[in-house]
Amino acid sequence: MSRAPHSAAYPALRLRRTRASAWSRSLHAEHRIGPQDFLWPLFVTEGTGVEEPIASLLGVSRWSVDGIVARAKEARDAGIPCLALFPNTQAERRSDDGKEALNPDNLMCRAIRAIKDAVPDIGILTDVALDPYTAHGQDGLLDASGYVVNDATVEVLIAQSLNQAAAGADIIAPSDMMDGRVGAIRAALEQDGHHNVQIMAYAAKYASAFYGPFRDAVGSRGLLKGDKKNYQMDPANGAEALREVALDLAEGADSVMVKPGLPYLDIVARVKDAFDVPVFAYQVSGEYAMIEASAAAGAGDRDALVLETLMAFKRAGCSGVLTYHALHAARLLNG
Repeated sequence: MSRAPHSAAYPALRLRRTRASAWSRSLHAEHRIGPQDFLWPLFVTEGTGVEEPIASLLGVSRWSVDGIVARAKEARDAGIPCLALFPNTQAERRSDDGKEALNPDNLMCRAIRAIKDAVPDIGILTDVALDPYTAHGQDGLLDASGYVVNDATVEVLIAQSLNQAAAGADIIAPSDMMDGRVGAIRAALEQDGHHNVQIMAYAAKYASAFYGPFRDAVGSRGLLKGDKKNYQMDPANGAEALREVALDLAEGADSVMVKPGLPYLDIVARVKDAFDVPVFAYQVSGEYAMIEASAAAGAGDRDALVLETLMAFKRAGCSGVLTYHALHAARLLNG
């Protein structure tokens, strides 16, 4: 057998060697994903035995409390450690001051208690913001000009957080982007004896175009007047995200979140590099909808798209991902 001539520059190291077989690719993988990396967002609605498919979120539904309990059991059985709950508050329970958020028997609190009674070993993350409860769809209280006021809103968020913690929430996740709310909520939780209730701060939440289907899911899209740009972050800014994260950590956040996900992987990586703390990302409704639309159009394989995007979050530095694909991905990975 004749040998091909080699020059001095011929590669001694071939990186393809470790890619040549499946066992070797597995052995050399730098990152892995599993069901333990997922938090599953679920939408709660009133009634019993209710499932309401969300047209703009193909495959996602609102569930009544009994249905949410059934989803919690599915999550536990699939190895998903935590659920993220979002209520679809009835129009007659919405008000300008969002007072339903403080009702100890509101939809969110009833869902928390029901899950904890049936599946006590699964974690529950609760969203803290007023947009599911306000008649105007904003995340806080408005002044006469329609501006979302900061400090008065924070006082309501404190009461909302205590209400959810008392119901059994494990992680309080302020998504409102008001200044100073993490420190105020942490102090209130400590004073009220909720020492082990975590805070996952939506530290870098951008005023994004990717939230549309979520607003359909919680019933706020048609209510929202204007936009949220005076409190959510400008998509043009990166360094500002590091300032937001630094403030939330200094105020007592146990972990931080970047939202949306895929369009902001650079922010995830910068936060992880700068602070080396648990960083989570929310693969938001618009991202989910794009994957589903792409698969439905035959532009890509759904399973491959789901797993590749979730791996991207881990590679960027995420400890975990909030994703509507959580159960599907967990079942794929569980074989």
